Amino acid sequence: MTPITEVEGRRLALSNLEKVLYPATGFTKGEVLHYYATTADALLPHLRDRPLSFLRYPDGPDGQVFFAKNVPPGTPEWVTTAEVPRSEGPARMVLVQDLASLMWAANLVTEFHTPQWLIQAPALADRLVFDLDPGAPATVVECCEVALWLRERLAADGIEAYAKTSGSKGLHLLAALRPVSSERATEYAKALAVEAEKVMPRLVVHRMTRSLRPGKVFVDWSQNAARKTTATPYTLRARAEPAVSAPVTWDEVEGCEGGAGLTFLAGDVASRVRDLGDLLAPLLDVGGAGVLP
Repeated sequence: MTPITEVEGRRLALSNLEKVLYPATGFTKGEVLHYYATTADALLPHLRDRPLSFLRYPDGPDGQVFFAKNVPPGTPEWVTTAEVPRSEGPARMVLVQDLASLMWAANLVTEFHTPQWLIQAPALADRLVFDLDPGAPATVVECCEVALWLRERLAADGIEAYAKTSGSKGLHLLAALRPVSSERATEYAKALAVEAEKVMPRLVVHRMTRSLRPGKVFVDWSQNAARKTTATPYTLRARAEPAVSAPVTWDEVEGCEGGAGLTFLAGDVASRVRDLGDLLAPLLDVGGAGVLP
C-alpha cells in the first residue's frame, strides 16, 4: 500500500520508498526524498518561478532516462503550472514553488533542470551560465583552471561569478544579470568562450564538435539560449552514485588538485549547507546583478 504523507497541508502518495535507485551505493528512493526534504530551503529559491524540465530516471540511471517538459499526467491541481512560449507553440509546464510541489516532483524521480529566465519574463535572462565539460583525459582539474580564468574575465566586466559542480565530470559557472535578452546573453557568453580558447588554445574549445574535445575543456555557452535548461543547483543527478550539482567555494576550485574533493554525494550536502549556507544565494540578490557591457 502506497503511504500517504501530508506536506504543508497537501496529501502526497509517496511510492516505492525501498526501491534502490543507485545500485552502486544502495541509495533508495526514500533516501532521495529525504535528501530533497532536508535541502529544500536552499534548493527552492533556485527553482521558484522557473519552468521545470524533468529528466526522469524512475528505475535508476541504468534504466530508461528521458526528458519531459510538459505537465506530467496526473499532476495534482494544486501544483502551479504556467503557459510557456515555444517556437512550436505554447506549452504548459510545472513551477515548483513550495515544499509540497518539490516532494511531489521528487517522487517522480527526476533531475531538476531550469532555464536562465523567470516565468514573469520569458526569454529575458537574469542569469548567465557556462557549462565546463572536460573531454578525457582532461578532468575537473582542467575545468577548475578554466573556471578561474572565466571568473577573472567576468569580474573585469563587473560580473561576479559563482561555481557549482555539474554533478558529473565538470563545473558550472553562474552569474546574476540585470535582465537582458537571451540572445544577448548567449552572444556575450559565446564571445567569452571564444576568447578563452584564444588565450588557452591547448586547454579550451568553444565548439561542440566531439573530435575537437579530447584533452580539452568544452566551454558550453549555448545553455544561455531561451530554449535551453541547466541542472538546477542542489539537484541529484542520474549517475552511478547519488551525486549532487553542489555549490562550491572559490577556495575549493583553486585547490582542486586531483579533483577528488569536488565530488559531492547526497549525504555530503546537508552539512555543507548548514556550515556554509547557500553559496549561490547571491544569485538571488537583484541588487547585486551584473550588467552586460
